[in-house]
Amino acid sequence: MKGNEFLEKMGLIDHAYVEAADIKINKKKSSWVNWRIVAACLGVMILAGTILFTNDRSEIKIELPVLSFSENIPTAMGYEGYMAYDISELVNANPWNEASDIAALPVYKNTLTYDKYYIASGADFDKMREFILDVAERLGLDTKDLTITDNAPTEETKQKMIEQFEKIGDPIPEGYFDPTKLIIKADGIIIEVDQSMTAHISFVPAVPLPDQYNFTHFATYNEKLELANYFISKYSRLIGTNDPQVNIYGGDYNIHNQQSYQIGFFDAADSAVEKIINFNFNRVELYCDDNGDLFMARIYKPDLSNKLGDYPIITPEQAKALLLNGNYISTIAYRPSDAELVKKVELVYRTGEHEEYYMPYYRFYIELPAEERENGLKNFGAYYVPAVESSYISNMPTWDGSFNN
Repeated sequence: MKGNEFLEKMGLIDHAYVEAADIKINKKKSSWVNWRIVAACLGVMILAGTILFTNDRSEIKIELPVLSFSENIPTAMGYEGYMAYDISELVNANPWNEASDIAALPVYKNTLTYDKYYIASGADFDKMREFILDVAERLGLDTKDLTITDNAPTEETKQKMIEQFEKIGDPIPEGYFDPTKLIIKADGIIIEVDQSMTAHISFVPAVPLPDQYNFTHFATYNEKLELANYFISKYSRLIGTNDPQVNIYGGDYNIHNQQSYQIGFFDAADSAVEKIINFNFNRVELYCDDNGDLFMARIYKPDLSNKLGDYPIITPEQAKALLLNGNYISTIAYRPSDAELVKKVELVYRTGEHEEYYMPYYRFYIELPAEERENGLKNFGAYYVPAVESSYISNMPTWDGSFNN
């Protein structure tokens, strides 16, 4: 059974409890006792007013673990810059906007930790197994007939690798030969789930789409939106959300002046915070090959079980001040000093598998005049400022003149 045949089957203040009490004042006691009670009550009211009615959200203090930034996160992403004629061309379906009235957002500790060789510890293979079987069911596969393997090297391969280490005289890092993925192979479909709980689905051969749809790399925004709605109606089981929200994102150009967009989905959810979490973490993305056929899908479901708490967040204006002060993370070797070059801001989570904490950031898009091309294409660099109130951060990032992503 081929990939397209499988897809056809898919058509288918914490709550506080205040005790009421009747306070009976003994009128025979001297009046100074009454004034003491009044003064105490006024003190409580003033303190409460300071906490509850301040316009500065940074005044809200909550007992939460202090966060820190790891200095050895690999820079695999490389230069994060986007080319467009105007910032309005860079789009996505981020549910957050500057009018959002959100005072706190959750922070999670990554359940994976990495040693100096970037070998992970803490992977939950039971959750990975459960996830890969869930993905198989979404694809219409009979899980009873499937074999789950992993990517641990064979003994022959392991011996060759050992010999290579011996030649260069380096010790073999602990855990180097441990598996990092679970794999299911069925006729026409390969599913891989890695330690970060991302499922990669490959269709072999790629699945052709009806002629009326354009799923090429450089299809227009409207063509991708039309196709996304087709995917929802045809492959809702694969997308697997109760209320799928389409996320057509991108809009940047390559050096050949070709504009491209990607197709993604996330669960709309009921609350604004849940929607933000789903947009950043729990999402599905579909990809075309050079012929415009569906050849790959990714389903993201990171382990967010280690929630540290809901942290107060600063305003975009406060974050902008930190940005201009050099308190940011970026792959751009240019320090912004002109506020006029700040063209856009959005709230996002950095979700890379090597992040120690999954926490919210303000992502600023800064116009880089020196990078503008002769045809008028502008370059917008991405800069990340922690959105968590700074008193909960032990080592606020500071630009040091180089890539510090």
